[in-house]
Amino acid sequence: MTEFQKLNDTERRKIKDELLQRYGAFQSRRITLDMTRGKPCSEQLDLALGMLQDDIAKVYLAQGGLDCRNYGGLDGILEAKVLFGDYMGVAPDELILGGNSSLNMMHDTLLRAMLKGMADGVPPWGQLPKVKFLCPSPGYDRHFFICEYLGLEMIPIDMQDHGPAMDQIEDLVAGDAEIKGIWCVPKYSNPTGTVYSDDVVERLAHMKTRATDFRIFWDNAYAVHHLADGPAPLKNILTACKQAGNPERPFMFGSTSKISFAGAGIAIMAGSQKNMQWVKNQMAFQTIGPDKLNQLRHTLFFRDMSGIETHMKKHAAILKPKFDAVQHVLQNELQGKNIASWSKPQGGYFISIDTMKGCAAAVIKMAAEAGVKLTPAGSTYPYKNDPLDRNIRIAPSFPPLDDIQAAMELVAVCIQLVSLDRLAT
Repeated sequence: MTEFQKLNDTERRKIKDELLQRYGAFQSRRITLDMTRGKPCSEQLDLALGMLQDDIAKVYLAQGGLDCRNYGGLDGILEAKVLFGDYMGVAPDELILGGNSSLNMMHDTLLRAMLKGMADGVPPWGQLPKVKFLCPSPGYDRHFFICEYLGLEMIPIDMQDHGPAMDQIEDLVAGDAEIKGIWCVPKYSNPTGTVYSDDVVERLAHMKTRATDFRIFWDNAYAVHHLADGPAPLKNILTACKQAGNPERPFMFGSTSKISFAGAGIAIMAGSQKNMQWVKNQMAFQTIGPDKLNQLRHTLFFRDMSGIETHMKKHAAILKPKFDAVQHVLQNELQGKNIASWSKPQGGYFISIDTMKGCAAAVIKMAAEAGVKLTPAGSTYPYKNDPLDRNIRIAPSFPPLDDIQAAMELVAVCIQLVSLDRLAT
């Protein structure tokens, strides 16, 4: 029973009147704040300006005298492959460096599977009557958009404290050859902040799949985006799959979009040598090579993994107070009322709030009418269909700290007002 359910009618009306007064005050302030996406703020982007300065920006020769201004280098320059191989936990010949968007690499990988197939001896996915993809939910909306765009049927999978529900996954993939893959954001997952346990990683690597060309799309977007003192450990999926005898199962992705420049970073794809050769063979028809000057700038600026880790501590110093502000407001406004629960992530870019059943869309609409835009209701589920209408994604990275405090107070007021109305029906 919630605290609100224990109130008599007089107490409930009094609390509602107080909340409506607070809501009206927010409306009168004419706030305009967009918290729909996990964008880096200007202060974070400024941290990487050094790579645009003269001592780095004018360099164009890579190791061995390679002129990065010219054509070639389909999969990236060697020094960048060494650096980001360390970042991804793979050998330099097990990764490909792209443009600024790892999402683009994910889209293209799925599109190639639709057109050309994913393995020898099996038909292209686009020639099959139906292709299904497993979607741990709540999850990343843009993953789901790609599936919907390509006509892949999405199957929601419950997200638990240590990763997706493996019993559910193992039962499904063992009996259905139409299930060809799964989306995974394994570290500081979007939006819950979940970190996959060793057991989850091992079970994903070892599980029996009816489809011989089943693939794990391992989007490790927040690999070094720590908010706490120490990084959360994550088992290497490629190593686990090799040991399980399924080396071609994972495609790993990452980027520097939230490390250097969101619009001018480096995207990374990694996997077995066989998978990377499969990709390169098809990329040769698509491009002559990526932006090697950008790869060189990143390598000269960060130098090694220690440089990346030091840089990310500067990001954390900017982000952590914003995440702390969200937690402080939610605790002060909602703790103990049993009308909402929320994640307490140790890294990443989001905080996930679960309201009472049937309240999320109304909360998001009410907040928008007072000037605070949140991720649209249902976006964290396939087909934008949150079956319980309760998940709200909070993205606190972009707005100034003072604005986050006010925005979250408004969100908390909306949650309480909508919950009161819900309990009255």
